[in-house]
Parts: sequence; C-alpha cells; structure tokens
Amino acid sequence: MQLDGTSSIVTGAASGLGQATAAALAARGTRVFGLDLDVSSAPPVENVTYVQTDVTNPEEVGRAVATAAEAAPLRVAVNCAGIGPSARILGKKGAHDLALYAKVIQVNLVGTFNLLALAAEAMAQTAPLEHGQRGVVVNTASVAAYEGQIGQAAYASSKGGVVGLTLPAARDLAQHGIRVNTVAPGIVETPMLATVSEEFRAGLADGIPFPKRLAEPAEFAQLVLFLIEHDYLNGETVRMDGALRMAPR
Repeated sequence: MQLDGTSSIVTGAASGLGQATAAALAARGTRVFGLDLDVSSAPPVENVTYVQTDVTNPEEVGRAVATAAEAAPLRVAVNCAGIGPSARILGKKGAHDLALYAKVIQVNLVGTFNLLALAAEAMAQTAPLEHGQRGVVVNTASVAAYEGQIGQAAYASSKGGVVGLTLPAARDLAQHGIRVNTVAPGIVETPMLATVSEEFRAGLADGIPFPKRLAEPAEFAQLVLFLIEHDYLNGETVRMDGALRMAPR
C-alpha cells in the first residue's frame, strides 16, 4: 500500500498506541487525522491533525471520515481507542454493573466497527491501485481476547469481539479492495502504566518469556505499518506479546 500523498485516520491518537501510530504514519507521508475524545493535551506532530471525536458517535466519526477523504484519498484507518475498567462478575458490592459492561462493549467493539464501516465506505470510492486495492483497516484487540484475567469480563468480551470481527470484515470488504487486520498486544508501556510503581512494572515484565520487558508503543506502530504495507496479509490477528500467556490473575 502506497502511503505517500494519502490520508489516514487513527483513533485514540492523543496518547499511547494511537499517538505512536499517528506519528509513524505521518512520517511515511500520509496526512493523519487523529481522533480522540479529548485532544487538548495531544502533542503537536507534523502532518497530524487532531479531531475531537467520540468513536461511538456515527455522526462525529462520519464528519471526520469526510474531512480526511476530502484532504486526500483515504487509504488507512487504525482503531486504537479503547477503555479497560476492571470489575468482577460478582464483587463485594454485588453483580457487575451492566451499564459499565455495556460502555466497554460500546467503546471498544462498537466504536471499532463504527470507524471500520464508515472508513470503508469512503475507501470504496477511491481509485483502485494495483490488484484493485483501495485501503486497509487495522484494529486493536488484546491478548485478553484469548486469556482474559479475573476482573476482565467486559474488556475480554469487547476484545474477543474485535478478533471475531476481523475475518468476516475482511471477507465482506474484499470485493471493494479493502483489507482488514488486527493487532493483539500484550503488556505495553502506555500512560495507563505510568501511575504504577517500578516494582509493579518489573513484576509484569518478569512474566513475559522473551524479551523480558514491556512492549513499547513504537513497536506496536511498527507492526501496524507492516500490516498496512504487506499487501497479502488480510483477515489476520497478530499477537504482539513476547510469547506471554496471561495467568488467571
């Protein structure tokens, strides 16, 4: 996939995985539109335009997609936005809050599908490249999709849904020349871990077979670029976890 002279969309672009991915795409010559619920603290990056957007809102995402498609042919969409609150199905205060469960599904799964569908609609209108390709969508799942831990019922459900979406989405969009892939990262050094102690981070790293460290957001972005640029990878979910298999807790 040729990126130079195109436009791309990245959700969750104000920090963490999304920020690293937006910067990596911009460095490849594509004009990036970084979507996030709060862009006030997003770092300025050349060739990245931040757009305050709720990924679960079809009107807001639709406007962002239209803006990106008007700037240049929309070829790439990357879903990085997500939330990960923890709660047991039966906790000290009773049953899992259904509204919280629904919110996690709404943001992580429905939000992913929202951009996937609307971006694909715009990509389908672009001129085809070699072999009829028009665009690529990369989603973000998690190893929790496979080995969800105690307290991750909602999060694992949402990320399992993203994994389950990947192949049928790739099959649905094949006729339009649009590929769909997913990354399932393990433990990544993101702002969510910035508040925990070095000792806690060291404990997390110790459970990873190799390399015995947390992944970097730049490594996630590197994998996303690979999935975008490798034209024969389609319908795949790739784990990026150092061979980690999560324990129950």
